[in-house]
Amino acid sequence: MLESSARYASGKERLLEGIPIAVKDNFCTRDIPTTCASKMLKNFVPSYNASVVDKLLNSGALLMGKTNLDEFGMGSGTTDSIFGPTKNIWGSSLTDDEDFYIAGGSSGGSAVAVASGTCVAALGSDTGGSVRNPASYCGVVGFKPSYGSLSRYGLIPLVNSMDVPGILTQNVADCKLIYDIIKGYDLKDPTTVKQQVSKSKVKCLDNLEGLTVGIPKEYHCSGLSSEMLCVWNGVADLLANNGAQVIQVSLPHTEYSIACYSVLNPCEVASNMARYDGLRYGYRATGDGTDTLNSLYAATRSQAFNEIVRGRILAGNYFLLKENYEKYFVQGLKLRRLIYEDYVKVWQQGVDFLLTPVTLTDAPLFSEYKQHDSRTQSAQQDFCTQPANMSGIPALSLPIQLSQRGLPLSLQLMAPFFDDYTLLDVALFIENRVGFPRQYSL
Repeated sequence: MLESSARYASGKERLLEGIPIAVKDNFCTRDIPTTCASKMLKNFVPSYNASVVDKLLNSGALLMGKTNLDEFGMGSGTTDSIFGPTKNIWGSSLTDDEDFYIAGGSSGGSAVAVASGTCVAALGSDTGGSVRNPASYCGVVGFKPSYGSLSRYGLIPLVNSMDVPGILTQNVADCKLIYDIIKGYDLKDPTTVKQQVSKSKVKCLDNLEGLTVGIPKEYHCSGLSSEMLCVWNGVADLLANNGAQVIQVSLPHTEYSIACYSVLNPCEVASNMARYDGLRYGYRATGDGTDTLNSLYAATRSQAFNEIVRGRILAGNYFLLKENYEKYFVQGLKLRRLIYEDYVKVWQQGVDFLLTPVTLTDAPLFSEYKQHDSRTQSAQQDFCTQPANMSGIPALSLPIQLSQRGLPLSLQLMAPFFDDYTLLDVALFIENRVGFPRQYSL
């Protein structure tokens, strides 16, 4: 803080000088614990920063703290953490002290930090909607950039082929600024690409003339609330009234995305979680029953991983068995390709971006959320968000208005690969016209 003040005084301040940020606790931070909200890494202190964290700090940002998440990013509510659940700031007038509206997951801590005005921006990670889902429930902007446009170095991996660092802010302009700073090729991360992000197709912010927005019919799905449908139709009309051509499109393999994700996700999880063996770092079981290598592995992993993480590891190893590999994993990869090709066909029709819901309803109560297991919750909560991760395209959650319960209702924008700036400019156009009421302004 003293260094920032000195730079301001000398007129040499950096772009984010003195700006408070928060970082999801699965990004490595030098000399600061990085736990992934798990007993396995509760005492793990990295010796280096994630690349995106370094870029923010080198631009003058101040790290306010690390934020809560579902253990290792596996969840849709930020309710499965060794530190306890994160509560949504909306609906704080509830009289039941033991019940609350969930923040969404797995980046719920980052969403609440931004929504509460604790920081200007926060980093999250998005594997199947883990930035957009909590952004939707907490009434903030949640941006998942194109896969490969941001470095994943220092982001503790969940699903390498889908994980993307994400940005949460109170408004689109801040989101765009943070993206400008942290994007780019990284020699430390072979999944980043040297391709330049395309220039925005939005010619001016007064209208959207010349742009075509697609409304995927498959997103009119079971469980979509009437309020969300009304908001969706309202923004589609707004776009049409401001020069955009609005057409219905089809993404026929959307309904299979969750099933595909339920196979591919555990397979990569099983591989990534193998490094937590109790030998090199992290938690290590001791005492009776740990006298052999196999028993040490078993005791360490059963004690330090929660039920959700253990379940995905077991499922992934089952799918990867020699007799199951072709039946499950290979078929999952083929289906993922079909999901990707659905988007390619839509873009080839001249569609510039898609407009969909983010979640099917506003934030549920914790008591409602816990009535179903994690697998069921992920299938419901990630239906609209997960396909974008399958194809690697940019996607953004934008708050639009409040529901009858006084909770945020948000919509999702998706664009072709590396058309991130078009997505951000369209989001800014909508944001300027809907006037979403925030609880806390910075």
